[in-house]
Amino acid sequence: MATMLLRSGGLSAELRTQGAALAGAWFDGQPILLPLEPGAAACFPLLPFGNRIAGNGFSFGGADYTFEPNTAGDPLYLHGDGWLEEWTVTAQSADRVTLQMRRTADAVSPYSYAATQDVILDDDGLTIALSVTNAGNTPLPFGLGLHPFFPKTAATLLTAPALRMWSEEAGHLPGQAGPLPKDVNFAAAKPLPTRWLNNAFEGWSGQARIDWPERGLSLAIDATETFRHYMIYQPEHAGFVCLEPMSHLPDGHHMANLGGLTVLQPDQVLSGSVTFRPIKTA
Repeated sequence: MATMLLRSGGLSAELRTQGAALAGAWFDGQPILLPLEPGAAACFPLLPFGNRIAGNGFSFGGADYTFEPNTAGDPLYLHGDGWLEEWTVTAQSADRVTLQMRRTADAVSPYSYAATQDVILDDDGLTIALSVTNAGNTPLPFGLGLHPFFPKTAATLLTAPALRMWSEEAGHLPGQAGPLPKDVNFAAAKPLPTRWLNNAFEGWSGQARIDWPERGLSLAIDATETFRHYMIYQPEHAGFVCLEPMSHLPDGHHMANLGGLTVLQPDQVLSGSVTFRPIKTA
């Protein structure tokens, strides 16, 4: 595993080849992406799709596909494989790194694919651009996502307009879609509740904002059209919150419309990017 430090103006970020993960990101010395614990990832890619898949399998195009658990702590295949693989640096400068990986189908996952992640620091902020190419011989549903960890303070406010929220069922899988509960309707800036959250939201504009008033800092989040869903994950009373831009709903393989997953023919590509832009407010 190699580690790289990127800088541009007041922005800096530490990137690892293991999992193409950011170990942290800072603006004027203040963290904007912060790992759950020392040594953990502060942001990692989700591909060839994110979250979990019920029963570790799905049917598509007249064929059945199966997975094996890929982490010790979860009985379900979790977050794809990109976050677990060693990536290769193919381009690097003081403020930009390109990483690539390729995976062949095996017992753990039936997906063969190639992926690229660009991490760019510039005047617009910190941009992470992802792409995945179907390197297999048959069409399959693909997805993309990012799993960032943001600092959460007592005064943190979130703005992230959405239309519906999915309940969480056994196995951390989605249940039913319904209206937004009042305490998680982030159409306007609102404090995060202190309760457990692990829910999918759909009908997202692709724009969100996190405000840390006591830090004199805000973070604008701007995702391209690929990402029209997000997950919010936070344990009760956690010092972090994850707002995860995703191209699809969790367990979309078992939904009638594939939950936003994109069917890629062999050699077809799915891509998108998310920019995190820090804003001084004091």
